[in-house]
Amino acid sequence: MQAQIEYPYPVKYFKTTLENRPVQIAYMDAQPDSNANKTVLLFHGKNFNGYYWKDVMTFLVKAGFRVIVPDQPGWGKSDKPDIHYSFHMLSYAMNQLLDSLHIPRVYLVGHSMGGMLAARFAMEYPGKLIKLVLEDPIGLEDYRRFVPYQTLDQLYDKEVHATYESYKKYQQSYYPQWRPEYEQYVQAQAETLKTPDFSRVAWVNAVTYQMIYEQPVCYEWDRISAPTLLIIGTDDRTVVGKALLSDDEKNRYGQYPALAKKTKEQIPNALLYEAQGIGHIPHIQDPGQFRQVLLTFLK
Repeated sequence: MQAQIEYPYPVKYFKTTLENRPVQIAYMDAQPDSNANKTVLLFHGKNFNGYYWKDVMTFLVKAGFRVIVPDQPGWGKSDKPDIHYSFHMLSYAMNQLLDSLHIPRVYLVGHSMGGMLAARFAMEYPGKLIKLVLEDPIGLEDYRRFVPYQTLDQLYDKEVHATYESYKKYQQSYYPQWRPEYEQYVQAQAETLKTPDFSRVAWVNAVTYQMIYEQPVCYEWDRISAPTLLIIGTDDRTVVGKALLSDDEKNRYGQYPALAKKTKEQIPNALLYEAQGIGHIPHIQDPGQFRQVLLTFLK
């Protein structure tokens, strides 16, 4: 059995109500030695939780930022309620978390699905953002237009039969080359496989896949008013539902360099940084480059 994954900072819990149900949201709150007057909020991707931000948290705290890293409701150490998952609902929950901590404005960084959520948050709560960073966000194209629809039953059947190996195989697609140090992020995702209520986790995984499919953000980029940085790995070819596509379609869609350029043109105040030879997770594949680019933009 794999070793237990330890979160890098103490985990706290925020209690809220979503769809008339009590929900506990787990989060890390890392504070620098000196008083921080600036806060960075980090949103994780679908196959991850707060754990994979550990190195980013370390350098942000060193740079004098307070760093808040939630596990979204349905992920990681947070509750996994059987409710209607939407990017609007998750944005609402994150706004409540910030209010509970009396944090008026943040720098927001979202990766993958977290980027899609960060975009929605930026549209819903423009007054809360100082700057926005989208790291290889999914949702740069509308998956409904070319990925075949799957029912929740089909999605659940796939998720409930997930294994450590199937998680690893999927995560391997994020990098041009697999390295042993990436294994820990598979372990972090696979923690839930050991839980007695894994069927509940599988259900949430299915429902949130459908959330991504049914709730595009790519028609509303012009609503983002915060200064925005798009960080894109030039080798990223992520498509949500890629396994359902023909070889020809796999080559046509998920073209991140082209999609990012198109997206940058639609966001009123945006910059684009292309990380050469990098896949879906710049902050893990090339942490030094990511650190430099992120801190330059935040400061």
